[in-house]
Amino acid sequence: MKPPSPAVAAMPVLVVEGLERAFGGVRAVDGVSFTVASGERVALIGPNGAGKTTCFNLIDGQLTPDEGRVTIGGTDVTARPTRERARRGVGRTFQVAASFASMTVRENVALAIAAHEGATASPVGAGLGAYDARADALLARVGAAELAGEHAAILAYGDLKRVELALALAGEPRLLLMDEPTAGMAPRERGAMMDVVSALVRERSIALLFTEHDMDVVFAHADRIVVLDRGRILARGAPDAIRADRRVQEAYLGTDDDTPTDR
Repeated sequence: MKPPSPAVAAMPVLVVEGLERAFGGVRAVDGVSFTVASGERVALIGPNGAGKTTCFNLIDGQLTPDEGRVTIGGTDVTARPTRERARRGVGRTFQVAASFASMTVRENVALAIAAHEGATASPVGAGLGAYDARADALLARVGAAELAGEHAAILAYGDLKRVELALALAGEPRLLLMDEPTAGMAPRERGAMMDVVSALVRERSIALLFTEHDMDVVFAHADRIVVLDRGRILARGAPDAIRADRRVQEAYLGTDDDTPTDR
């Protein structure tokens, strides 16, 4: 049995209202509205092409909606750029983990901390030593302490995903967007990764919105689930309600409730 949701009944960190975005004649996101509260884990799921990544890009400012509004911490950021949203506490990880391959893992995280604080440090490592201890602490928290001295270029993909989480945490996010956080990981690594993420959400009262194709991960680690299909919200609710929803089964999960799969 999952512990009860730690989400608090305060103003949501993220409010998405009536988002719409079309590409040519295709409505990738069509009237999407939902919220994410501090300390809450919300999964955004759906078939390929459902609009999940477009929705993420609208929330973090990479795209501007045709209609609708994005509010973070009570401030309307719909027309504000990605960098300003980051300053307001939006962190993001991507489907494809990215880092400075020529730098060590410690240097990558130290540079992210320095950037968050507005410090000037060379991307080749000069001036980053002052941030080493904090970088090491973040790496330890995500289970990657042993990687600190390794060059990012030689890391396995699962290790890169943990480093990318540390990079996102360097910005001290109040809202964390995770796009396929366990993609490319072995099944055991997926559970361990999401255990760390869930613990961080509780400890730091982070609002978490994540997409994920592994339904075992979704049902084990989401407090609420929002299901997209063809750009629209098909269903929303607690994991048990989503698992039992016939519309979701037909559009995405399949008909066997005991073995959720991605199609």
